[in-house]
Amino acid sequence: MKIQAILAGKGNEVHTIRAGADATMAASLMKTHGIAALVVTEEERVIGLVGEREIVRAVAAGVGTIVGVKVRDVMQQHPDTCSPHDKITNIMEVMTNRRRRHIPVMDEGVLCGIVSIGDMVKLRLTEMELESRVLRDAYLAKH
Repeated sequence: MKIQAILAGKGNEVHTIRAGADATMAASLMKTHGIAALVVTEEERVIGLVGEREIVRAVAAGVGTIVGVKVRDVMQQHPDTCSPHDKITNIMEVMTNRRRRHIPVMDEGVLCGIVSIGDMVKLRLTEMELESRVLRDAYLAKH
């Protein structure tokens, strides 16, 4: 199965922010939209990713507050990206090995979605439920 299957189910809406925006704006946007990460863009290019984790780390590192801190100062630079045509298992491996919770999806250099570890878990649970039903039905049909 490929990443495009996840995007087909969840949609390809991606919330973005500029590197020069205040980190408080990033936190506010995440809260407003009920999301955990924003893709950082400059002139249509993906240059970073800022999520709850980056903001918490900035506060914990002694900043004390994110007021006046810019997204560029806390974002993950050069985030891993994937293609809609990448295999889900390969991207799950990248997320696990590199400890990434979100990966922007790029199609021929254009941002077309974002996938999260939660999306991967949800898909896997759906697959397991289907497999369980099929096995149960096969068992019941034989008995």
